[in-house]
Amino acid sequence: MNDISQAPVPKAPVEGWLDGALLSFVAAFVDTACFIGLFGLFTAHVTGNFVLIGAGLVSGDGAILVKLLALSMFVVVVGATARADGAMRARGRKPLAPLLGVQGLLLAAALVAVLALPTPRVPHDAGSLITGMLAVAAMGVQNALMRLELAAMPPSTVMTGNLTQVVIDAVSARSATSAAIAQSARQRMRHLAPGLIAFTLGAAAAALAFDGIGMMALALPTVMCGLLAWRLRNR
Repeated sequence: MNDISQAPVPKAPVEGWLDGALLSFVAAFVDTACFIGLFGLFTAHVTGNFVLIGAGLVSGDGAILVKLLALSMFVVVVGATARADGAMRARGRKPLAPLLGVQGLLLAAALVAVLALPTPRVPHDAGSLITGMLAVAAMGVQNALMRLELAAMPPSTVMTGNLTQVVIDAVSARSATSAAIAQSARQRMRHLAPGLIAFTLGAAAAALAFDGIGMMALALPTVMCGLLAWRLRNR
Protein backbone atom coordinates (compact mmCIF):
# COMPACT_ATOMS: atom_id res chain seq x y z
CA MET A 1 0.00 0.00 0.00
CA ASN A 2 1.31 3.49 -0.88
CA ASP A 3 2.20 5.95 1.84
CA ILE A 4 -0.72 8.36 2.08
CA SER A 5 0.52 10.99 4.50
CA GLN A 6 3.42 13.21 3.52
CA ALA A 7 2.48 16.46 5.32
CA PRO A 8 5.29 17.94 7.45
CA VAL A 9 5.03 17.87 11.21
CA PRO A 10 4.30 21.41 12.45
CA LYS A 11 6.98 22.88 14.67
CA ALA A 12 5.62 24.06 18.02
CA PRO A 13 7.04 24.45 21.51
CA VAL A 14 6.64 21.31 23.60
CA GLU A 15 4.58 23.18 26.17
CA GLY A 16 2.31 24.59 23.46
CA TRP A 17 0.07 21.52 23.49
CA LEU A 18 -1.53 22.66 26.75
CA ASP A 19 -2.34 26.15 25.51
CA GLY A 20 -3.77 24.73 22.29
CA ALA A 21 -5.88 22.24 24.20
CA LEU A 22 -7.23 24.95 26.51
CA LEU A 23 -8.13 27.16 23.56
CA SER A 24 -9.88 24.22 21.89
CA PHE A 25 -11.86 23.62 25.09
CA VAL A 26 -12.87 27.31 25.21
CA ALA A 27 -13.96 27.33 21.57
CA ALA A 28 -16.05 24.18 21.90
CA PHE A 29 -17.57 25.33 25.18
CA VAL A 30 -18.63 28.75 23.89
CA ASP A 31 -19.88 27.38 20.57
CA THR A 32 -21.94 24.65 22.21
CA ALA A 33 -23.40 26.82 24.98
CA CYS A 34 -24.42 29.53 22.51
CA PHE A 35 -25.79 27.02 20.01
CA ILE A 36 -28.03 25.55 22.70
CA GLY A 37 -28.97 28.79 24.44
CA LEU A 38 -29.15 31.21 21.51
CA PHE A 39 -31.30 29.33 19.01
CA GLY A 40 -28.66 27.61 16.93
CA LEU A 41 -26.09 30.41 16.74
CA PHE A 42 -22.55 29.29 15.97
CA THR A 43 -20.01 31.65 17.50
CA ALA A 44 -16.68 30.04 16.57
CA HIS A 45 -17.69 27.70 13.73
CA VAL A 46 -18.48 30.14 10.93
CA THR A 47 -19.06 27.32 8.43
CA GLY A 48 -22.12 26.34 10.45
CA ASN A 49 -23.58 29.82 10.09
CA PHE A 50 -23.03 29.74 6.32
CA VAL A 51 -24.99 26.48 6.19
CA LEU A 52 -27.79 27.86 8.36
CA ILE A 53 -27.99 31.04 6.25
CA GLY A 54 -28.38 28.91 3.13
CA ALA A 55 -31.03 26.76 4.80
CA GLY A 56 -32.85 29.87 6.02
CA LEU A 57 -33.15 31.20 2.48
CA VAL A 58 -35.29 28.17 1.66
CA SER A 59 -37.13 27.69 4.94
CA GLY A 60 -37.91 31.35 5.53
CA ASP A 61 -36.48 31.12 9.03
CA GLY A 62 -36.52 34.59 10.59
CA ALA A 63 -33.26 33.82 12.42
CA ILE A 64 -31.37 34.23 9.15
CA LEU A 65 -30.91 37.93 9.93
CA VAL A 66 -29.20 37.04 13.20
CA LYS A 67 -26.85 34.67 11.37
CA LEU A 68 -26.03 37.39 8.83
CA LEU A 69 -25.33 39.83 11.64
CA ALA A 70 -23.09 37.26 13.34
CA LEU A 71 -21.16 36.72 10.12
CA SER A 72 -20.69 40.48 9.70
CA MET A 73 -19.57 40.83 13.32
CA PHE A 74 -17.07 38.02 12.88
CA VAL A 75 -15.54 39.64 9.78
CA VAL A 76 -15.26 43.05 11.46
CA VAL A 77 -13.64 41.64 14.61
CA VAL A 78 -11.14 39.48 12.72
CA GLY A 79 -10.14 42.56 10.73
CA ALA A 80 -9.87 44.70 13.85
CA THR A 81 -7.79 42.03 15.60
CA ALA A 82 -5.41 41.88 12.64
CA ARG A 83 -5.03 45.66 12.70
CA ALA A 84 -4.44 45.69 16.46
CA ASP A 85 -1.92 42.86 16.21
CA GLY A 86 0.03 44.69 13.51
CA ALA A 87 -0.05 47.99 15.39
CA MET A 88 1.27 46.42 18.59
CA ARG A 89 4.02 44.60 16.75
CA ALA A 90 5.03 47.85 15.03
CA ARG A 91 5.44 49.44 18.48
CA GLY A 92 7.53 46.52 19.71
CA ARG A 93 4.80 45.06 21.93
CA LYS A 94 3.81 41.42 22.20
CA PRO A 95 0.15 41.23 21.15
CA LEU A 96 -0.84 37.69 22.16
CA ALA A 97 -1.64 38.19 25.85
CA PRO A 98 -3.39 41.57 25.43
CA LEU A 99 -5.60 40.22 22.67
CA LEU A 100 -6.44 37.11 24.66
CA GLY A 101 -7.38 39.54 27.42
CA VAL A 102 -9.71 41.29 24.98
CA GLN A 103 -11.30 37.94 24.19
CA GLY A 104 -11.83 37.35 27.90
CA LEU A 105 -13.36 40.81 28.34
CA LEU A 106 -15.78 40.18 25.47
CA LEU A 107 -16.85 36.90 27.07
CA ALA A 108 -17.21 38.72 30.40
CA ALA A 109 -19.42 41.30 28.68
CA ALA A 110 -21.54 38.46 27.24
CA LEU A 111 -21.88 37.08 30.77
CA VAL A 112 -22.98 40.51 32.05
CA ALA A 113 -25.59 40.62 29.29
CA VAL A 114 -26.88 37.23 30.43
CA LEU A 115 -27.27 38.60 33.97
CA ALA A 116 -28.69 41.99 33.02
CA LEU A 117 -31.11 41.12 30.21
CA PRO A 118 -34.23 38.95 30.18
CA THR A 119 -33.83 35.32 29.20
CA PRO A 120 -33.93 35.12 25.39
CA ARG A 121 -37.25 33.90 24.02
CA VAL A 122 -36.66 34.38 20.30
CA PRO A 123 -33.47 34.68 18.21
CA HIS A 124 -33.80 38.43 17.63
CA ASP A 125 -34.64 39.74 21.10
CA ALA A 126 -32.16 41.93 22.99
CA GLY A 127 -30.79 39.24 25.27
CA SER A 128 -30.09 36.87 22.41
CA LEU A 129 -28.63 39.47 20.06
CA ILE A 130 -26.33 41.22 22.52
CA THR A 131 -25.08 38.06 24.19
CA GLY A 132 -24.62 36.32 20.86
CA MET A 133 -22.76 39.15 19.15
CA LEU A 134 -20.39 39.57 22.09
CA ALA A 135 -19.65 35.84 22.04
CA VAL A 136 -19.13 35.93 18.26
CA ALA A 137 -16.73 38.85 18.71
CA ALA A 138 -14.79 36.93 21.35
CA MET A 139 -14.41 33.92 19.11
CA GLY A 140 -13.49 36.14 16.18
CA VAL A 141 -10.51 37.30 18.24
CA GLN A 142 -9.50 33.69 18.92
CA ASN A 143 -9.85 32.69 15.27
CA ALA A 144 -7.64 35.60 14.23
CA LEU A 145 -5.02 34.83 16.88
CA MET A 146 -4.77 31.24 15.67
CA ARG A 147 -3.55 32.59 12.33
CA LEU A 148 -1.59 35.61 13.52
CA GLU A 149 0.16 34.48 16.71
CA LEU A 150 -0.46 30.76 17.18
CA ALA A 151 -0.01 29.38 13.69
CA ALA A 152 2.27 26.59 14.96
CA MET A 153 -0.65 25.17 16.93
CA PRO A 154 -3.42 23.08 15.38
CA PRO A 155 -6.64 25.01 14.70
CA SER A 156 -8.63 25.32 17.92
CA THR A 157 -12.02 26.42 16.63
CA VAL A 158 -12.74 23.96 13.79
CA MET A 159 -11.89 20.29 14.07
CA THR A 160 -12.76 18.96 10.60
CA GLY A 161 -9.23 19.29 9.23
CA ASN A 162 -7.65 18.04 12.44
CA LEU A 163 -9.82 14.92 12.56
CA THR A 164 -9.25 14.23 8.86
CA GLN A 165 -5.47 14.41 9.34
CA VAL A 166 -5.55 12.18 12.42
CA VAL A 167 -7.49 9.48 10.54
CA ILE A 168 -5.11 9.69 7.57
CA ASP A 169 -2.10 9.49 9.88
CA ALA A 170 -3.57 6.54 11.79
CA VAL A 171 -3.83 4.62 8.53
CA SER A 172 -0.40 5.79 7.37
CA ALA A 173 1.28 4.84 10.65
CA ARG A 174 0.11 1.24 10.17
CA SER A 175 0.74 0.97 6.44
CA ALA A 176 3.81 3.14 5.79
CA THR A 177 6.64 1.53 3.84
CA SER A 178 9.34 3.17 5.97
CA ALA A 179 9.84 3.69 9.68
CA ALA A 180 10.53 7.40 9.14
CA ILE A 181 7.15 8.00 7.49
CA ALA A 182 5.35 6.03 10.18
CA GLN A 183 7.12 8.03 12.89
CA SER A 184 6.21 11.30 11.18
CA ALA A 185 2.55 10.23 11.08
CA ARG A 186 2.61 9.38 14.78
CA GLN A 187 4.18 12.75 15.60
CA ARG A 188 1.40 14.55 13.75
CA MET A 189 -1.18 12.51 15.63
CA ARG A 190 0.40 13.50 18.94
CA HIS A 191 0.40 17.13 17.79
CA LEU A 192 -3.31 17.10 16.93
CA ALA A 193 -4.76 14.75 19.55
CA PRO A 194 -4.80 17.11 22.59
CA GLY A 195 -6.92 19.68 20.76
CA LEU A 196 -9.35 17.07 19.47
CA ILE A 197 -9.79 15.59 22.94
CA ALA A 198 -10.13 19.02 24.57
CA PHE A 199 -12.68 20.15 21.97
CA THR A 200 -14.78 17.05 22.62
CA LEU A 201 -14.60 17.61 26.38
CA GLY A 202 -15.45 21.30 25.96
CA ALA A 203 -18.58 20.54 23.97
CA ALA A 204 -19.73 17.93 26.49
CA ALA A 205 -18.94 20.19 29.45
CA ALA A 206 -20.88 23.06 27.92
CA ALA A 207 -23.96 20.91 27.38
CA LEU A 208 -23.86 19.65 30.96
CA ALA A 209 -23.21 23.12 32.38
CA PHE A 210 -25.99 24.69 30.32
CA ASP A 211 -28.39 22.04 31.55
CA GLY A 212 -27.55 23.09 35.10
CA ILE A 213 -27.06 26.87 35.02
CA GLY A 214 -28.01 28.02 31.54
CA MET A 215 -25.95 30.73 29.88
CA MET A 216 -24.19 31.44 33.17
CA ALA A 217 -21.98 28.58 31.99
CA LEU A 218 -20.04 31.19 30.02
CA ALA A 219 -18.28 32.04 33.28
CA LEU A 220 -15.93 29.09 32.80
CA PRO A 221 -14.45 30.04 29.39
CA THR A 222 -14.30 33.66 30.56
CA VAL A 223 -12.06 32.70 33.47
CA MET A 224 -10.02 30.38 31.25
CA CYS A 225 -9.29 33.19 28.79
CA GLY A 226 -8.11 35.40 31.62
CA LEU A 227 -5.81 32.69 32.93
CA LEU A 228 -4.44 32.02 29.44
CA ALA A 229 -3.72 35.72 28.94
CA TRP A 230 -1.77 35.73 32.20
CA ARG A 231 0.04 32.49 31.34
CA LEU A 232 1.13 33.78 27.94
CA ARG A 233 1.92 37.33 29.09
CA ASN A 234 5.60 37.03 28.11
CA ARG A 235 5.09 35.32 24.77
